[in-house]
Amino acid sequence: MEVAIRKTVEILEQVHQSESTPRLKNEACRSKFFIHPHATPKVCLFLHGFTAGPYQFEPLGKAFFNKGYNVLIPLQPGHGLSGDWNRQNPPPLPTDTQTYQQFVLKWLQIAKTLGQQVVVGGLSTGGTLAGWLALEHPQEIERALLFTPYLGSHYLFFDWLIEILPIYFEWFNKDAPGNFGYKGFRLQALRIFLELAQKILKQAQTRIAAPTLMVCSEGDRAVNLSKQQDFFTMVVKQQPKSWYYCFDDSLHIEHRMMTKLEDNDYEELVIILAKAFVDSDLSWAQFQQMAKRIAQGETYENIKQQLNLDGQASQQLSAMMTQRFGCHHLECINPCK
Repeated sequence: MEVAIRKTVEILEQVHQSESTPRLKNEACRSKFFIHPHATPKVCLFLHGFTAGPYQFEPLGKAFFNKGYNVLIPLQPGHGLSGDWNRQNPPPLPTDTQTYQQFVLKWLQIAKTLGQQVVVGGLSTGGTLAGWLALEHPQEIERALLFTPYLGSHYLFFDWLIEILPIYFEWFNKDAPGNFGYKGFRLQALRIFLELAQKILKQAQTRIAAPTLMVCSEGDRAVNLSKQQDFFTMVVKQQPKSWYYCFDDSLHIEHRMMTKLEDNDYEELVIILAKAFVDSDLSWAQFQQMAKRIAQGETYENIKQQLNLDGQASQQLSAMMTQRFGCHHLECINPCK
């Protein structure tokens, strides 16, 4: 094993030792590392969502590991800790942006020791952090995968409440299957992500980001879809090697879209999109053209050659551009609808 890899593995082992079971809420919240005994062409750094844990990226992480990439899914500061958390004793989530920014920058440096190119991805507030990295450090990021990033609430009224009220909030789906994280939080802990979202929406107007995949869902009632679309429109103007895909409402894919455990029956579609984007070099214009050819009935074999994907992946990606998965008239790749 290479010296740099050995040192990094020692760091990862120390992280796991610090995450002893009594200290963690449960095993699902433990950091997940899928590491080959050598540096790989690409290394993935995935950032879980607010009040959740690394379990959200386990399926995608394993998929990229099986493709030959190293994968890091660290537990974020203040998350996944055991305790009797409630309104009087809320979980110890950070209430300053710097804590998260320093955290992701530290893990970016760790990731760089494990692969030649870094792919960063995140869900919800993790997507907000991944978007920040893509804009602040594009020269260090090969690809950014933003899965329904938190850029504002679905209902603007909630943003107003988040900005002004110092209250404790419990998730409406706190007892839903696959929810291994906290059931509630102080609004101040989420407010910092709303502020970060406002910052990156402004930055995206003029800065060149790393190539970015934006994955949204019409069935998502937690975050603001129009702000996601606005963000992508600004990013792609500066960085044409970016893609957009929005799942149709008929698929009932909600905010927690990464796993079947969290109610996404189409988990595999998220993985297919991510793998296609990471392994392809198509620009947004080329991706749109490819989709039009699929809609016109071109066989997936031609698409397979163009995207350099295996047969199953290209077939599934082709299917996603059809009415079979609710993509009527290619609205799924229209961020301006």
